[in-house]
Amino acid sequence: MSLPTLNGLQERVHGAVVTPKDPGYEEARTVYNAMIDRSPAVVVRAANAGDAVAAVDFAREAALDLAVRGGAHSVPGFGTVDDGVVLDFSAMRGVRIDPVARTARVEAGATWADLNAAAYAFGLGVTGGIISTTGVAGLTLGGGFGHVARRFGLTCDNLISADVVTAEGRLLVVNEDEHGDLFWALRGGSGNFAVVTSFEFRLHPLRDIFGGPMFFELEHAGDILRFYREFIQDAPEELGLFPGFHIAPPLPFIPEDRVGDTFIALVPCWSGAMEDAERVLRPVREVAPTVAEFVGPMPYPALNAAFDPLLPPGLRHYWKGLFVTELTDEAIAAHLEYGPRVPTVNSTMHLYPINGACHRVAPDATAWGHRDATFATVIPGVWDDPARDEEMTAWVRDYHDALAPHSAAGGYVNFLSGDDAERQDKVRASYGTHYDRLVEVKRRYDPGNLFHVNQNIAP
Repeated sequence: MSLPTLNGLQERVHGAVVTPKDPGYEEARTVYNAMIDRSPAVVVRAANAGDAVAAVDFAREAALDLAVRGGAHSVPGFGTVDDGVVLDFSAMRGVRIDPVARTARVEAGATWADLNAAAYAFGLGVTGGIISTTGVAGLTLGGGFGHVARRFGLTCDNLISADVVTAEGRLLVVNEDEHGDLFWALRGGSGNFAVVTSFEFRLHPLRDIFGGPMFFELEHAGDILRFYREFIQDAPEELGLFPGFHIAPPLPFIPEDRVGDTFIALVPCWSGAMEDAERVLRPVREVAPTVAEFVGPMPYPALNAAFDPLLPPGLRHYWKGLFVTELTDEAIAAHLEYGPRVPTVNSTMHLYPINGACHRVAPDATAWGHRDATFATVIPGVWDDPARDEEMTAWVRDYHDALAPHSAAGGYVNFLSGDDAERQDKVRASYGTHYDRLVEVKRRYDPGNLFHVNQNIAP
């Protein structure tokens, strides 16, 4: 890469262009997952869509790998690359709410905390994950689960339009009427087709909810999982609810002598009328007594950020994901074997429901190809000591392998690790029933596979 080429890039970019010779390079190349240590040739910190065009053009013309970094939460490290170009949107985090139309325009570097804060002021919101530091872009492009998915659908179901940069460096506005094939593919096809510089979402009335974590003794885990698989099928759609295995952190509502013990947890989020909350949650409370809980009225953004302190940047991550059509007794037995072995306070297993509004969207309406699933499993191993790498990855893999015979072939693309990307059968299964149609869109908009640093759909 010659200096004139880099100089040409710097002349085109309004934001910062950071190279290994620059003093801010170490900070610019660092990503969320401490297991990922890569050294890009250049980091383009976009200030606007024009900068994104310049970065895409530069990577294409120089034949360099291109990584796109939105919220920077990519566990497999897809937001960076060795010896290539990183297009970093961390300086583009603007959110504009239209309270009359109930829409939000969100820039590509925004996190869910950014969107939640802006929307909450107007009593509005949309499905937005479980960790508020997650990027809006990555979550949306992969589909998007969250506390209110049963009521409002997947995040991608609420996408109205997007501004994108194609592999050719063209700026397009895509929606149902303009470049509809690309708009379809963006909703579940991940970052395979274009660089999205901003998103427009449909918002819903959403302000204060009734919810929070509930911790139960492990001896009740089987009863809770069996209850959950039946109850959540017909529960009111205003109720979000998922179970998980957790080591109790040192929080004020946890009895001091139980900090560090392992529990099965349930996390409800009731977004309906506040006066109905206790009635709706009564069956949950009747399954088993809680050891500790922090359940009550709170702003929706507070619940969306409740797990943030357990997952700060700089920890080591290895995750696996699975889709589940039926939570069988055999699958529950596997959970009861491996869930109680959760090895660190930052690690867990969550089992998110996929029904309600998620199932009312036609299977072919978006590229997200798992409308027949009823649950999504995620097993995040998270730790800080590199000496534990083998132990931690083994726990995640063993747990995943025990569940795999009782699960669908693929997993949610946002829950997969880098080694999953190396298996084409896993990638195909994870994009689900629309994989062949996604390949057609890929050939149309990115035949050279410029956008390949992802769970890749090869053209």
